[in-house]
Amino acid sequence: MSQLSEIDYLQQQINSFLTNKLDQLTVNNEKLLAAMRYGLLIGGKRMRPYLAYITGKALNVESKDAQAIGAAIECIHAYSLLHDDLPAMDDDDLRRGQPTCHKAFDEATAILAGDSLQTLAFDIIANHTFSVYSQTKQVKLIQQLVNAAGYQGMCGGQAMDLAATDKAISLNDLEKLHALKTGALLEACVLMVAECAEQVTDTEKQQLAIFAQSIGLAYQVRDDIIDITSTDEELGKPSGSDVAANKSTYPALLGLQGAQEKAEQLYQQALQALTHLPYNTQTLSQFATFIIKRTS
Repeated sequence: MSQLSEIDYLQQQINSFLTNKLDQLTVNNEKLLAAMRYGLLIGGKRMRPYLAYITGKALNVESKDAQAIGAAIECIHAYSLLHDDLPAMDDDDLRRGQPTCHKAFDEATAILAGDSLQTLAFDIIANHTFSVYSQTKQVKLIQQLVNAAGYQGMCGGQAMDLAATDKAISLNDLEKLHALKTGALLEACVLMVAECAEQVTDTEKQQLAIFAQSIGLAYQVRDDIIDITSTDEELGKPSGSDVAANKSTYPALLGLQGAQEKAEQLYQQALQALTHLPYNTQTLSQFATFIIKRTS
């Protein structure tokens, strides 16, 4: 992860933040709390908190506020993975090279752990002590997280993904699916932090949205490419799992070369959006580069 500036620092900080949040919970059920820890702290690149962090640095947002936003979004992401892995959805046995939560515990506990991590996300935003300006934005931040995580965002995208299994869908439908399933949370990392920046104009927020939407889709295109070009060991789960599950992917619709060209196009769109911003966006540019070059 050394390609990204300060990623090691951020991973340590966010892991500590999330660990402290779990440590503060009353132990009502040891098994459920253990499953929450397993799902949230077993690993992960922390790309979403990192994106929130570097957006905050670019826009001069208090680091503690960007950290809280990133942590909340990471809780949503972690809960979604616990539920996605369940037999009723993707039915996966491995996640990040480890048994999935329902394999390490059981299905009921994995469901409840996901539910609990989802509510923890909103607890973080609702009870975080934001800086003076950001305090006035707390309700707006909760609204943004609702839109990104729920029916209008990630959950809606997952439903579309399940409905598209064993079916041929158009490129436009595939893009809409992933704009919701994957892109919505990445966009929230940028726009929720931007909401806490005093000087950012609506026009600048529009460019930030274009940047976030472009890298969100590029992230998924790259995921589809990696799924068929990497080994099981590199992925931490069986390679080709999307193809085996008969899901529509960018390589399936466009071919491998076409998917790579699509990722490059989205990358260029993201960089172009950054040129319209009067801030130091070098780390955001580096993040976009990392997204389309990553191999796992």
